[in-house]
Amino acid sequence: MSARNPDWVDAAEIEATLRAAFDPQELRVDDESHQHAGHAGASSGSHFRVTIRAVCFSGKSRVARHRLVYDSLAFLMPRGIHALAIVAEAAQDATTDSTPG
Repeated sequence: MSARNPDWVDAAEIEATLRAAFDPQELRVDDESHQHAGHAGASSGSHFRVTIRAVCFSGKSRVARHRLVYDSLAFLMPRGIHALAIVAEAAQDATTDSTPG
C-alpha cells in the first residue's frame, strides 16, 4: 500500500475553502477515500462527500448549487479530488430567524 501524496487536498482544506466561499450555516466534508481502495482511480485521487447549507443557494436549482460548489473548488481538483458527492441546500437567512429575543 502506497502512502498518500502530501500534495493532495484533504477534507480540512475543502472545508476551509467552502466556508470562505459560502459562509454556510451547515457544512460537513467527509473523506470517503477508504471506501474506494482498489477501485479504478482510487490511487490517483480522493473521494469526498460535501453536505452544505447556505443562504446563497436560495432560489437556485440543484444544478446551479452544485456548479457553485464545483467552481469554488476548481483550483483544488488537480490536487487529487477524484470524486465529489454534493448535497447543497438553501438555508433560511439568519435575519428571518423567529427566535424570541
